[in-house]
Amino acid sequence: MPPSQPAFQRHLALNIASEEFARRRRQLMKMAGNDAVALIATSPERMRNADAAWPYRQDSDFHYLSGFPEPDAVLALLPGRQHGEAVLFCRERDPEHERWHGESIGTERAVADYGMDDAFPIDDIDDILPGMIEGRGRVYCHFGREPQFDAQLLGWMRRLRQLRGGGVVPKEFVALGHLLHDLRLYKSRGELKLMRASADIAAQAHLAAMALARAGRHEYEVEAELLRVMRSRGAVAAFPPIVAGGANACTMHYVANRAALKNGDLLLIDAGAELECYASDISRSFPVNGRYSREQRALYEVVHTAQLAAIDEVLPGRAYNAAHDVAVHVITEGLCALGLLKGEPAQVIAEGGYKRFFPAKTSHWLGLDVHDVGDYRVDGQSRLLEPGMVLTVEPGIYIAPDDVSVPEAWRGIGIRIEDDVAVTRDGHDVLTDGVPKDPQAIEALLARR
Repeated sequence: MPPSQPAFQRHLALNIASEEFARRRRQLMKMAGNDAVALIATSPERMRNADAAWPYRQDSDFHYLSGFPEPDAVLALLPGRQHGEAVLFCRERDPEHERWHGESIGTERAVADYGMDDAFPIDDIDDILPGMIEGRGRVYCHFGREPQFDAQLLGWMRRLRQLRGGGVVPKEFVALGHLLHDLRLYKSRGELKLMRASADIAAQAHLAAMALARAGRHEYEVEAELLRVMRSRGAVAAFPPIVAGGANACTMHYVANRAALKNGDLLLIDAGAELECYASDISRSFPVNGRYSREQRALYEVVHTAQLAAIDEVLPGRAYNAAHDVAVHVITEGLCALGLLKGEPAQVIAEGGYKRFFPAKTSHWLGLDVHDVGDYRVDGQSRLLEPGMVLTVEPGIYIAPDDVSVPEAWRGIGIRIEDDVAVTRDGHDVLTDGVPKDPQAIEALLARR
């Protein structure tokens, strides 16, 4: 947006129109019913140390329903309320506060720019909200997530009971996620547009990191390049990047990123961008010196084949776990063929022997959270994929450096290949195909450094 526009307008969620947020609120209220109220609070500001705060990141559910970016706010959804169903309690405009911390949105703009039916100062919530809750049968909320909000909610219930004549207090507290998280599982066009943009930024960051990574550099230098590209394009890291050289790649969630890169090692990078709260998640494994060794290439081709086969299972109507099952079969067959697993593949799978080298699942939902919300099983069965769902596909092989059951040349090799895949009406769309993963294409790319 042009710099001349007010800051509050630049806060509006990119590509998600206010009407879409309103539609989500209406859908949730319809599911909750007219005798219910839904209450959701923002994430609190969290301190890193002393008086230094972590960069603020809004609660994903609160963002999904409002697009409102500030802390210290509560959204009340009151189906059927005559004076407006969507009510926001937020900070008032305060010149002294804004002098130190920048412009606030305030109650007027919460209505005008964020589509709220009504808005009140957060300092008045104890006086106003209990009366709005009175007479409702159920409260949908995230009870147990934030102790401070839980205490405040219980205080409102006590206040209702103490009203002259006794207020009608809701009889049920229901987990908001039961309704809301199923809505979040299906991405709209606007959400998919943001996720593609996030994936493109992450892809650019990976390409820049691959160009920089050479023997003698350190993992943290590569991490810095990833972050530089993301920030230069208006995004942040969706999670602390994993930059794991050599045997460090065998630690699934390695985040130290301190070691020097060595000639002959593979470098595993697992990093994603977050754009307007929507995440991407990409993993690539490539040789620091530009050429895979014989053992590295053999294992890489097994993982690559497994990932392609797993992506082929991401189809509407196919079970969520189909991608993992296929990846397990391909990886087990490949490891048996290389002599790293003994016995027939079917028997190894039945006994779970493959888990020594492939301990993780192949996929997770992706969206506002990197490991996004949504049930993986319905009525005890693996959920069927539907258009609008987005998931990662990320098989891997990890051979510990101290695993004496395999020849030394195979030890300390960790490989993961990960892409973000959206389910479409007639198939799937790989959002992260901007980073090569074919081994020959990777070697050709590295040769041009």
